[in-house]
Amino acid sequence: MTTTQEPVDTAEFTREWEEWHAASQRALADPHGFLAVTSLHWLDAEPTRFPDAPGAWWTAPDGVWVELDEGEELLLDGEPVRGRHGFGVLPERASLYATAGEAVIEVAKRGGHDIVRPRHPDNPLLRDFTRTPAYAPDPRWALTGRYLPFEQPRPVTVGAAVEGLQHVYDAPGEIEFTLPGGGGTHRLTAFNGHLPGSLQVLFTDATSGVTTYAANRALSVPAPDEQGRVTVDFNRATNLPCAYTDLATCPLPPAENRLPAAVEAGERIPLERGGQP
Repeated sequence: MTTTQEPVDTAEFTREWEEWHAASQRALADPHGFLAVTSLHWLDAEPTRFPDAPGAWWTAPDGVWVELDEGEELLLDGEPVRGRHGFGVLPERASLYATAGEAVIEVAKRGGHDIVRPRHPDNPLLRDFTRTPAYAPDPRWALTGRYLPFEQPRPVTVGAAVEGLQHVYDAPGEIEFTLPGGGGTHRLTAFNGHLPGSLQVLFTDATSGVTTYAANRALSVPAPDEQGRVTVDFNRATNLPCAYTDLATCPLPPAENRLPAAVEAGERIPLERGGQP
């Protein structure tokens, strides 16, 4: 199998990567993104108040509830919420976002549990964020792979950054590719990506815990072409939110997605976790 694309204009390749990485850093530094998360609350049947969110919160068979005191208010889809409000039963991996002054209160379901996760733009993790170190872009890590769809999507259970939590994803197939420098041919289980037809791969490799984040990295893969070919560009391997904060519930890679070779491409350990510039 071919390991790289056709001959590449290195300057153009580097420019496109720099634009992509700058955009990903802007998204990471969003005022209400994951770096703004101040706490992670697992709801139960007992109404509970939290210091970084208005109201008392609980979960019931009919979904998540909040009781707001007089003078407290949330905005949900631009409409004011006062007193007692039910958010309904949330599907797995769904999130709702309510505004409370400058903050956003995320109401979500993760691993079958209802959670509340406030996001404040003055959170020190966000305030002090500068950038994520990454390997210099190298065209030899932009590989041509092959998508091998399953006859039927297969449910795959994976662990999570939070101990005891599990996620279940439907895997539509595998991606096969050959690593450069005699790194061998490998297949990784792929999940559905954010765009129609696209794929996402969660993986670790021999750099994990050394120069890259130990638990996981993610790689978005554009939709396969008519021959099933896909671009596997490890230069665009990114950290998940759990690389920056313990308040994320990110999935871990399936066991078969642990590459034995060192993928010296993509984002490295964040500075916030002791990474090197």
